[in-house]
Amino acid sequence: MFFKKEKTECVKKGLVTKVGHSENKDSYTSGSEAAGMADLCCASVGLIFTSVVLDQKEVLRGVRSIGDTPVVGCTSSAAICTNDGYFNSEDGYTGIMSFGGDLTVGVAGHAKDKDAREMGRELAKEAMKKAGKTCAPSYFFMTASPKEEEAYLKGIEDVIGRVPMFGGSAADNTVEGKWSIICNDEVFSDGCAVAFFYTDSYMKNLYTGEYKETNKSGVITEVRDNRTLVSIDGVPAVKKYCEWTGKKEKDVMGGNLLTATIFNPLGVKDPIGSVTAIRHPMAANDDLSMNIGANLAVNTAVVLMEGSADSLIEANPNAIKKLDSLMEEEAQSYFLVHCGGRRLGLQLEGAEEKLYPAVKKYTKDKPFLMVFTFGEYGSSDNSANTVGGLSLSYTGFGK
Repeated sequence: MFFKKEKTECVKKGLVTKVGHSENKDSYTSGSEAAGMADLCCASVGLIFTSVVLDQKEVLRGVRSIGDTPVVGCTSSAAICTNDGYFNSEDGYTGIMSFGGDLTVGVAGHAKDKDAREMGRELAKEAMKKAGKTCAPSYFFMTASPKEEEAYLKGIEDVIGRVPMFGGSAADNTVEGKWSIICNDEVFSDGCAVAFFYTDSYMKNLYTGEYKETNKSGVITEVRDNRTLVSIDGVPAVKKYCEWTGKKEKDVMGGNLLTATIFNPLGVKDPIGSVTAIRHPMAANDDLSMNIGANLAVNTAVVLMEGSADSLIEANPNAIKKLDSLMEEEAQSYFLVHCGGRRLGLQLEGAEEKLYPAVKKYTKDKPFLMVFTFGEYGSSDNSANTVGGLSLSYTGFGK
């Protein structure tokens, strides 16, 4: 049983992060246990990730039994992971990472009610107002429904410019649109939410696909509605993909394309090659076009990428080690956004159970929360903030 604490009992210098979790199948109890374990009542904000099988409103009611600290987050695909273990109960789970100490946070979010870019602008202004600030944050967290993430991001950056970001898109267990976004006491399936962090404490994000490039590439010659790849080098996209991989068209049609491409997705480079953003083909259409999980642009190159279950497991400690090397001070905690599609690929290969020990080996006893999303957001050195899929967005926090 967890009880509310007075915030005056909890004041500490520097950034303070804690992680709580629950696998209780009762939604209310799941929320209260995770919030209590994370000392949410002593924090400035909580990042919350929970299961689609739970009643989100009841989870929030449980959270509120611990305190009224702002929370923002979404549903995580099939699992969450903390330094205490890998939690993938079919009865549900909740994870919360709380942030407190020398920190001011502004939280804003709601269901989509207008053009996504304009809504991004409004959310940015609201988050600054909630924080009592008129300037850009030190960094920010974003979550959105898997559809217009780039537009929300553009709107936010219209207001605050380019500052470091991290986060990921809401996800479900079956790619059926059952996901939810959570912002304070609101739950919605289509929209966006942000948390603006104002602090002198150090943060570093690493956004990476950790796939290898093959020597097979082409130029995108037609795109429909931003996310439908019609043709590569003038050839129908599915046909070209099958030429590259040796797969049969009949085996990748419809939703079969999603699982068929997990270990051989597509990649697009930023203009100076700092990051290769992964593009996950989600479904093959009758005209041999393919629906993609992020935006594409005509006359840009697309590269066939490759990986395996072993390489996707090893990508996790590799990314953490690289993140540590980029930080100016030792990380005290981590927030790890791992693509739900990658997790599915590992599950299908019988390798899902290797995720926790691979991460734990390098995080040791430091607290972390790993979540599984349908889109990942972040940046690499000398790159813009990026939205993509089948990727890792790993963030380290100093004191």
